[in-house]
Amino acid sequence: MNSEAKSLKTVISGAVKPFPACYHPRMDHAQDLHAVLQWHLDAGCDECVADEPIDRFQLTAEQVAASAPAGSRPPANNAPATSRSPAQTAPATSRSPAQTAPAPSPTPATAPVSSHPPANNAPAVSRGTKVDPREVDNNRQVKTAMELAAAAESIDDLRDALSGFEGCALKKTATNLVLADGPADAKLMFIGEAPGADEDRQGVPFVGPSGKLLNAMLESVGLKREDVLISNTVFWRPPGNRTPTSQEAAVCHPFIERLVEIVDPEVLVCVGAPAAHTMLGQTQGISRLRGNWFKFQTPKLSHPIDATALFHPAYLLRTPIKKRDAWADMRMIRKRLDDA
Repeated sequence: MNSEAKSLKTVISGAVKPFPACYHPRMDHAQDLHAVLQWHLDAGCDECVADEPIDRFQLTAEQVAASAPAGSRPPANNAPATSRSPAQTAPATSRSPAQTAPAPSPTPATAPVSSHPPANNAPAVSRGTKVDPREVDNNRQVKTAMELAAAAESIDDLRDALSGFEGCALKKTATNLVLADGPADAKLMFIGEAPGADEDRQGVPFVGPSGKLLNAMLESVGLKREDVLISNTVFWRPPGNRTPTSQEAAVCHPFIERLVEIVDPEVLVCVGAPAAHTMLGQTQGISRLRGNWFKFQTPKLSHPIDATALFHPAYLLRTPIKKRDAWADMRMIRKRLDDA
């Protein structure tokens, strides 16, 4: 039996206190601990809720009782005995049926009285309804984002505002801010979902394999990347390239709306279903949204903008059979540009 098997056998037998469930018995090197911490960061676990970890499986009964509310604690067993009258201490004798009748219930006068009388007109409180502090904080951050976005008059102003904005948790795990790429007076604007690993390293949207395919799609209809402006609904890479949460998209939404108002393109293309849902307010799948035209409007736009949805290049790389539909959509977009 090797040393590792002996160690595990010793732990299982109970001779040695077992490791907590979140630790591996062989995780005793700095590089192992660093790998675990990096895994938690990639998964989005980047904040602590206490100063020290608590192994709740090791809590004793006294600790559990001490942490319980005062009203829910059981009565103490070692209460001092009260003095009794001689009649109470006398041995039991034979009793008549009248004597064995049950004692009457205590009158209200002898019932225990609470030190806090209930209020007659106190409003009812629903214990099932709770307010998530994260939602309250997110609403506050959205309000701050709206104020910063409204004050921006150019793309550089938006970039400066986002550089100092701390309301999106993705900023803590991302390497670079990925705002936009392209001319500020572009007639065609593409909005994707979120930056990937390549975009995060370079700070430019759509530069990886998806970006190369998007460039080829533009060239197929006689357009160049330098002629369009490209951005995302979220400006920092989510850990592990996961889909941004609704809170993260809501915090960034005022900035992307202001970016559309500043550019004021003729055609707006939402790349992928998440971008279409965020920008167009639609709930259908991308297969139903593509090939159709919608109107994008904000209070600061003098006119609605023609908008449509497009398969994401990453999806086309995984599903080449859908490239024919994407080719038809690109021709539709080019025709709308020519007619504008």
